[in-house]
Amino acid sequence: MIEGQEGVTWPQWQAIAAACEQYGVGSLFRSDHYLPLDGHEERPVLDAWGTICALAATTTTLRLGTLVSPATFRHPANLAKLAVTADQVSGGRVSLGLGAGWHAREHEAFGFPFGSTRERMDVFAEQLEIVRGLWSSREPLRFEGAHYRVGPVDPRPKPQAPWLIVGGSAGPRSAALAARFADEYNTVFATPDECRRRRAAVERAWRDAGRSDLRFSVMTGAVLGRDRAEAAERARAIAAQHEVGVDRVMLQLLLHEDTAQIELIGRELAPAVAGG
Repeated sequence: MIEGQEGVTWPQWQAIAAACEQYGVGSLFRSDHYLPLDGHEERPVLDAWGTICALAATTTTLRLGTLVSPATFRHPANLAKLAVTADQVSGGRVSLGLGAGWHAREHEAFGFPFGSTRERMDVFAEQLEIVRGLWSSREPLRFEGAHYRVGPVDPRPKPQAPWLIVGGSAGPRSAALAARFADEYNTVFATPDECRRRRAAVERAWRDAGRSDLRFSVMTGAVLGRDRAEAAERARAIAAQHEVGVDRVMLQLLLHEDTAQIELIGRELAPAVAGG
């Protein structure tokens, strides 16, 4: 998972994607922010979905997605169409990660409304319902809520829907929304014990919704070092997360100019995890 708002250029995106495909790293996700988060606002920031559409056309096997797109940035009909377009260009390799949004400064800078947590969760809930409805409703979609009005619209024949990920900390509302609309629940920077508790909470929501197909993932910190010992240590940490019900681990890679880290992940870390 690349923090794309930290000055990652298009040539760097191309090099990262090429390294992933060369070394057998199957997925490349990126954050969706319009401003750097470390205070260096002079750094250039490429739009997440513009980047993913371009990578979809220039890669062949790599799975691509956002982790996560704020519901506050885009109208849900626009977001649904962007994700479907990228997915069609890629041949079915795109995931949409969707969250409520949290970084107030970029909302202020770019003129995006930034309400209270409850208001943003309300927007998020409506967006999930609209996006899923546009992708999979068997009848013409008509939606009227407090924040959005859509329809009637019938975009059939419908393409295969992209994979939909909801991000959060397994709070009751985000877990319930994910159980209604998502294919996967993702949480960030959680210890094995936290993963166990969060998965259990999400699993309860999935069960209450009559579902048994939960896929639970976690984003964790960047790989450090460049040798087999470091890879083996990280593999043990990932194995511990798998043991408490994590289906996949996404590594936050901060050194976006260092493709040697990607080689380490593909050649040392991934085989060590698979072997364990």
